[in-house]
Amino acid sequence: MFSLAQLEHPVVQAPLGGGPSTPELAAAVTEAGGLGFLAAGYKTAEGVRADIERLRSLTARPFGVNVFAPPGPPGDAGEVARYAAALDGAGEPRHHDDAFAEKVALLEAERVPLVSFTFGCPEAEVVDRLHASGAAVWVTVTTADEAAIARDAGADALVVQGVEAGGHRASYDDAAPGDIGLLALLQLVRARVDLPLIAAGGIATGAGVAAVLAAGAAAAALGTAFMLAPEAGTAAAHREALGAETPTALTRAFTGRTARGIVNRFLREHGADAPSAYPEVHHVTAPIRAAARERGDAEAINLWAGQAYPLARPEPAGDTVRRLAAEAREALADAGRRLGAVW
Repeated sequence: MFSLAQLEHPVVQAPLGGGPSTPELAAAVTEAGGLGFLAAGYKTAEGVRADIERLRSLTARPFGVNVFAPPGPPGDAGEVARYAAALDGAGEPRHHDDAFAEKVALLEAERVPLVSFTFGCPEAEVVDRLHASGAAVWVTVTTADEAAIARDAGADALVVQGVEAGGHRASYDDAAPGDIGLLALLQLVRARVDLPLIAAGGIATGAGVAAVLAAGAAAAALGTAFMLAPEAGTAAAHREALGAETPTALTRAFTGRTARGIVNRFLREHGADAPSAYPEVHHVTAPIRAAARERGDAEAINLWAGQAYPLARPEPAGDTVRRLAAEAREALADAGRRLGAVW
């Protein structure tokens, strides 16, 4: 079964669902000594199978696949209809579980080394099935209570997601999303559960990696830091937006689930009106966002990014992994020297 001890560097590439995730990105991170991830979210089971096959053709090292846990009950249909009516070019709302059962069965059959879950904790039976296939199981958490639930379900490790993180909040209940900063959350979770922790949220430099390792994390997960890599599937308009310094904000405007992105026109105009209804709102806005990407309009697409996104660099993903590891070693050594000076 996969263990973090197998990594040369304690650097994990966040799954980056919705476009940036590619087999080439995961392979580059993995080959550089970190841990690459594929995103199963929004894809068919066959699409995930194709990504796994492609990734295995690029590397023989361990990798992970991230799965969306089933969402809660449907949102208020009237609120969703009102929201859709206010948008030009809106799609039809649909509620579904993103083919959860089919994807779990596929990952069992493919005997992938590691499966992670976000948006909730799978049932213990699902965890047991994946363990039986040889997979390690990680669960993403945003509170200490969620961490305890994941531990009791049999998770092997926890991805601890601070509120600084870009993209969707991993909270089990979007009506009460965890809004705790990463450093505080690491301490709270460590006091509650005894599992390896992978820290995520606002980490963009080796110093950030060093900070979470010093706080007790076994590894650091970075998403936005890899989005400018040539191997990433990040849309051109999104890449350009990542070169600015516009603030980020939490919003449900694009998908009906709380997520952090760079503030743009769509977020400003519709953030206050968006209902908590995932994935219905995702399907409502999908045609609008697709058209905007096609014409290169960054004002109408979801510009997911963590709070430290201005520090992302346009460099090959493997170089990012090696640079982060070297910077982290130097930062920890420097901290040790300063601590010695104090004492």
